[in-house]
Amino acid sequence: MKYGNLLGVALGVALGLGGQERLAAAAVEVDAAELDAASSSMTALDTEVAADIEVAAVVIPTSEAIAPPSEPVSDLSADEANLADLTLQRLAPEAFAPAAMDQPAASLEVERAEAIANVTTVEELSDVSSDHWAYRAVQSLVEDYACLEGYPDQTFRGDRALTRYEFAAGLDSCLAILGYSLTQEFPGPGYPLETIQRLQAEFREELDSLTPRIEALETETAVLQANAFSTTTRLRGEVVFSLEQLVGGDKANGSGDDLPEQLDFGSRARLNFNTSFTGSDLLRIRLDALDPNRFNAPVTGTNMTRLAFDRPNNNDFDIGKLFYRFPVGDHLTLHVDAARGAYQANVSSTFNPGLASPISGVVSRFGRFNPIYYQGALGTGITAVYDLAPNLAFSAGYLSRAPGSNNPDDGGLFGSGYTALAQLDYRPTETWRLGLAYARSYYPAGNVAVSAGTGSRLANAPFGGNVATSADHLGLQSTVKLGSANLSGWVGLSFATAESDNALVDEGDDATLLNWAVTLGLPNLGGQGNLGGLVVGNPPRVLSNDGGADEDDSTWHLEAFYRYRVNQNISLIPGFFVLINPENNSANDTIWVGSFRTVFEF
Repeated sequence: MKYGNLLGVALGVALGLGGQERLAAAAVEVDAAELDAASSSMTALDTEVAADIEVAAVVIPTSEAIAPPSEPVSDLSADEANLADLTLQRLAPEAFAPAAMDQPAASLEVERAEAIANVTTVEELSDVSSDHWAYRAVQSLVEDYACLEGYPDQTFRGDRALTRYEFAAGLDSCLAILGYSLTQEFPGPGYPLETIQRLQAEFREELDSLTPRIEALETETAVLQANAFSTTTRLRGEVVFSLEQLVGGDKANGSGDDLPEQLDFGSRARLNFNTSFTGSDLLRIRLDALDPNRFNAPVTGTNMTRLAFDRPNNNDFDIGKLFYRFPVGDHLTLHVDAARGAYQANVSSTFNPGLASPISGVVSRFGRFNPIYYQGALGTGITAVYDLAPNLAFSAGYLSRAPGSNNPDDGGLFGSGYTALAQLDYRPTETWRLGLAYARSYYPAGNVAVSAGTGSRLANAPFGGNVATSADHLGLQSTVKLGSANLSGWVGLSFATAESDNALVDEGDDATLLNWAVTLGLPNLGGQGNLGGLVVGNPPRVLSNDGGADEDDSTWHLEAFYRYRVNQNISLIPGFFVLINPENNSANDTIWVGSFRTVFEF
């Protein structure tokens, strides 16, 4: 049944209230001095309540069992009567009162709409990653039951502690949705409880047989826990099968060679071992077996055709990521990358909700987010995120790209390629986020990547690949929620400087690069959990260059994709992007890239 899980939770709470009622009745029989001692008996009672909750899905109390008494309790003093009334009021919330059952459906519809107005899909919660171990639970409460809301800034803040008030608010929201759903699926006053009670009596023998079966399951569970791989680690897996096709004329390198136009198959498998020692920290070890299609410059003549994920390792498992993230106090979170760190996974936001995922988002590398977040990618270092205010966050980090950062011959953490990044994430309203980022990068000779492989070959190495280069990157990005849609965009400027010279380049020569894009995300398009996306923009190009050529033409990047969610574990994602004037050269033929991905998540 669609609402079975939620009904079980609600009924479990109802049984708990019934047990607490008995405690309240006992409390009014003692004098005021004994009330404090009586409250300590809650611990013993919790055991009884927990036993009731185990069969909450089948044992249903009547509404009278949890409603306040219609007549005052006799033989009580005034103080005791007041205490009893207050206790019963707190133990019988409005969601279970008869008046709530009689509330018009239209009124409940309004309350339900208000309860879920802020969040309709889990992807609108910017800090809930699709590879987090609790992602499925949050997704179910948001998308299937529509009873979980985020904070006004569209964050979930799952790492912080939950207060009793916040628990009460979340429970009330879920109970309101349950009450509304019951009135819609079981029309007529009293119909649900009467039907369930009749079924309870009819299947009494079967219900009685559940107790020994539950005890047997508890014994088996204890054995499994004793022999479990780990009590602190959870496994999350992702598998992608993809088909890609290139369509166009010649390669975009002036060679006159034809594009390879055969249909190609690619795959990617990831196993994430997520470990938490405190409940608010995360140690992740990721194993990758990768054989994706790699449409880079040697294949197509340009890096603009690169896919959202294209790192190959010939399907040999290796360490794809290794990091530890933990909170320091209430406002600071530290993220330490030991292997293959990347800022897009560390900072507060990349301002392109839904589309940024390399698994279930856009097809292209450029369409994911501002290329400034690729700087320093696959490095080692640390990133800090500090909440300056409820609507303002500051991120700062340092990533070293040295091949062996622990080897002094490679320059160590601070003597080779690196990127230091800082970002302000400001939320002026509940529907608008604005980000300003700055990054300082250094690329040693032979490892220059100013545009991080998203633009032309000249934009990637404006002074040549053998000239050491530094760059200052600026990024302005924003996202606005328009109803259920997300309109996002960015503009990026890079100021590169030659740090060495050769026959054509003098040390100190400068080059300026520009890129921009506008994206549209359409969550739940055509069904719950689906996602449509559009991207239009100009990949990085060289506007001016003291030490070489610049680019007068602009490449137009146009992209569309649609993710169809078959179920919680399988998605089908067709998509394509087209490059007009690839390599920022109007003489080059237009290139089309088509893709069809099947994604398995478990």
